[in-house]
Amino acid sequence: MKKALLLLSLLAAASLPAEIPQSAKVGEFFAGCQAYSFRLYTVFEAIDKTAQAGGKTIEFYPGQKYDDKAKWDHNATPEMIAAIKAKLAEKGLTAVGYGVIKLGKDAAADRKVFEFCKTMGIGVVVSEPDVAGMDGIEALVKEFDIKMAIHNHPKRPLDRAYLFWDPNYVLDLVKNRDARLGACADVGHWVRSGLNPVDCIKILKGRIFDSHMKDLNEFGNPKAHDLPFGTGKSDIPAILAEYHAQGYPGPLHCEYEHNWETSVPEITQCLDFVRNWKPAK
Repeated sequence: MKKALLLLSLLAAASLPAEIPQSAKVGEFFAGCQAYSFRLYTVFEAIDKTAQAGGKTIEFYPGQKYDDKAKWDHNATPEMIAAIKAKLAEKGLTAVGYGVIKLGKDAAADRKVFEFCKTMGIGVVVSEPDVAGMDGIEALVKEFDIKMAIHNHPKRPLDRAYLFWDPNYVLDLVKNRDARLGACADVGHWVRSGLNPVDCIKILKGRIFDSHMKDLNEFGNPKAHDLPFGTGKSDIPAILAEYHAQGYPGPLHCEYEHNWETSVPEITQCLDFVRNWKPAK
């Protein structure tokens, strides 16, 4: 009985998305990791590694290994949720995002995602939605007071129906809808698409709720790979300057998809770059 009451109290403590605490700032921005950076590890290890690298926020993705028997996603049991909340508290991390997940095809499944985020205190669902289901997504955004951010992958030359790579298309999808519908700016995928991230960020001004940060070794190459911030072609200083100029405080999530087994030192360099960045006077 005591265990059940403890679980209920832990879940109730984050029944609504909370403001990101100031303690989650890394320099000028709320910053941390997309857990996909640590996809080879359990979600517990992803939390450990994010903290080790100096991150203060984390964005979970659906399907990461929880243990030898279970995956971590919006189908998690109350016991799993309580354990992850305890781990976040232990490491001083704030869970602020969940995705990338498909929304818009199944109303019941969409609701389950939003209920999970509400329980976790997560304020942003990241999706590449079925645009035919935007009305239903907008209704959930209003009901739960949780933002939905449209993510972009690179341009697909063989799939002209894929349009999320284009910030103008994303803006058109959300500009006449609830203000809690916006974008998750994946700056690395813009670079892979041959787009200037700063230009894209300017297009989406006021509608960016999350950003996957990548500094890549080549511009315009779909196969370009991650480098520590400040050493690649993404122009991370200019991106940070534009975010700061817009008054966007983050979250910025390092999503490092290179050297998968040994990336913590490089991710640490990335977050140190954010921590040490200062706006021009």
